[in-house]
Amino acid sequence: SVKAKVLQTAASSIEDLRSEIVDGGKVVEAFGTATETICNQALESFASAAPEAGDDANKAATFDRKLQELEAALDAPLQVLYLKQLGYLREAALQRYRAATKTSGASDYEAMLQADSQFVREADGSIREGSDWDYTAERAFLQSVMNNIAESSRKAMDVQMNSAQQQQTAMQFLQSQQQMIQQLQMQLYGQSSPWNVGVAYRIPDTNFNLQGSYQQGRANVQLSCVPDEYAPFLGPNGFTNGVGPGNLGLSLNLSV
Repeated sequence: SVKAKVLQTAASSIEDLRSEIVDGGKVVEAFGTATETICNQALESFASAAPEAGDDANKAATFDRKLQELEAALDAPLQVLYLKQLGYLREAALQRYRAATKTSGASDYEAMLQADSQFVREADGSIREGSDWDYTAERAFLQSVMNNIAESSRKAMDVQMNSAQQQQTAMQFLQSQQQMIQQLQMQLYGQSSPWNVGVAYRIPDTNFNLQGSYQQGRANVQLSCVPDEYAPFLGPNGFTNGVGPGNLGLSLNLSV
């Protein structure tokens, strides 16, 4: 029949689109125009090959019904490809949204508007004129995913801000405690001195080490017995006589 021949011819063009979208995983530019061309050529071929109805109302009604059936037969596989393409457009919009929030410095709201606008523009360009194709569901899903991503980012930012605030509070508490300790020390021992002095002296020919320190207005003396590991290097008897660099240490710190 004429209808079968027209469908067979159109099927070749539909298969080319299917191979590019489904097998190749690509977005077809001007998909709406391409599908409109396939349908218009098929309807024109059918109209030119079908017998004329003349003044016969029954034949005219039959002709119109056949045209509608032919258009519906072509529209079904093309709409399936349209929905597949919408999925690619949605994923591309999500990638643009994520990239905009990370690299461009745009706010979540601005990035959402840009991604949504791009999706609507490309989805409109994929609709066949005269069809009832619609992308409302895909757009709503895209907006829902972007909102969820933005909410997760806001929660992560709140956690970071709360953590930083807690750290700042802890540092302020430690600083206040340190100030209180210093004030107590001043009350107990008076004004602290900026001088910090330490002296260490090893008594010649012995293992006794004498250490003294003066810090924050307090003096401390300590006597310990510590073998000298470097004794063989200090002389034939193992120790030096008198006060020298080998058995005297001095350190001085001045706090301003």
